[in-house]
Amino acid sequence: MGSRKRISNEMRREATKDIASAKLNNCPSSPRKMRLVADIIRGVEVQKALAILKYSKQHASEKLEKLLLSAIANWQEKNQDADIEEAGLFVKTITVDSARQLKRIRTAPQGRAHRIRKRSNHVSLVLGTKEELKSEDK
Repeated sequence: MGSRKRISNEMRREATKDIASAKLNNCPSSPRKMRLVADIIRGVEVQKALAILKYSKQHASEKLEKLLLSAIANWQEKNQDADIEEAGLFVKTITVDSARQLKRIRTAPQGRAHRIRKRSNHVSLVLGTKEELKSEDK
C-alpha cells in the first residue's frame, strides 16, 4: 500500500517539476491596490518583472518583489541542475484575493462614530517555463 502512494507522489512531483509557486497570506494592504501592481507583472518574464517591481513606487510592489523572489527560490529548489535564464521563467498566474478585515471605529462630529475597514489580502503566484508554454500552444 505504501508503494502505491510513493509512485503517485513521484508522478505528481514530476508533473509539477516546471511549476513553482509562492503564497503571501494576510498582507496588510487593500486587495484593490495590490491588484494594480499584480496586473502589471502578469505574463511577464521573471527578470523584467523584478525590474518593474524594484522601480515601482507603489508600496505593494515591495511585497510582490519578495514573493516573486521566493517563487524563484522554490523553482531553483525543484530544478537544482537547471539555469534560470535558459529556463525562460515567466509569471504564469498571479491572483489577489481579499482576506480578513480589521474593523475599527473613528470618532466623528456630534458624538457619532464611523466604521473603518482595514483590509488585507492573500496573493498566490505561479511561475511557468517557455517549454511549458510551447506545449500548451500545440
